[in-house]
Amino acid sequence: MTRTRFAPSPNGPLHLGHAYAAIVAHDLARERGGTFELRIEDIDGERSRPEFVSEILADLAWLGIGWDGEPVFQSHRLGSYAQAGERLKQMGLLYPCRCTRAEIAAASTRMGPDGPVYPGTCKHRIVDPAGAAWRLDMDAARALAGPLDWVDDIAGIQRAIPEIFGDVVLLRKDLPASYHLAATLDDAADAVTLVTRGLDLFAASHVHRLLQALLGLPVPTWHHHALLVEPDGRKLAKRRGSPSLGDRRRAGEDGIALAAALRGGRLPAGISLSRSLHTGT
Repeated sequence: MTRTRFAPSPNGPLHLGHAYAAIVAHDLARERGGTFELRIEDIDGERSRPEFVSEILADLAWLGIGWDGEPVFQSHRLGSYAQAGERLKQMGLLYPCRCTRAEIAAASTRMGPDGPVYPGTCKHRIVDPAGAAWRLDMDAARALAGPLDWVDDIAGIQRAIPEIFGDVVLLRKDLPASYHLAATLDDAADAVTLVTRGLDLFAASHVHRLLQALLGLPVPTWHHHALLVEPDGRKLAKRRGSPSLGDRRRAGEDGIALAAALRGGRLPAGISLSRSLHTGT
């Protein structure tokens, strides 16, 4: 049975891009006779706020989107992230790192999907692990896992190339886990069979497929959908003040009609759908 999820972070109000992502996940589950889960990704303790959780629930109800079961909270799963991190350490696949963003940018010789690729500065030196981030030794992980494929509903079969990210951080020094590790573990724990998300996260699936192989997790199918973008081609973002769903809801706009318009590709003025893998952020 198909199982999808919508996984917003309660660190700001939802906007039209979130609405579209929720609709895609919800509708694919319903069309395939499956289930749709709501997961709140709230492990950023400094930015996550309870009031935004209430807003998320209200916004989805306003759009006419219902989920199955009770919402799941990442903050209830910190133990599973730590356990996976310890397992990877015992496998000799993680090493501590204290490099700053500025140091990485200055020493890096190539760019990856997330910016300058880490040059491996701390890989072969002694680093105090207390308060450090922990990076995946990509070369060792790739050698252990071997060739890997994954399937996207739209793009078809993909050969995993996680090395484009370099030695990614899996255990952050400021948060319990990175997005890569937390999302991969959560999708497995929630028995998600179809991972829906925007094309801006297409490359991240290469890393997630590798982590599934290393940790013995089930492998879902992915569905990377188009993005709602602004006139300059950048995706909608909370930090740039894209109009919120809450403001539209409180202004009396019809949420059901808005959801129908998004499904039909009828977008507000100045907003368009982009299917480019390289849409700016």
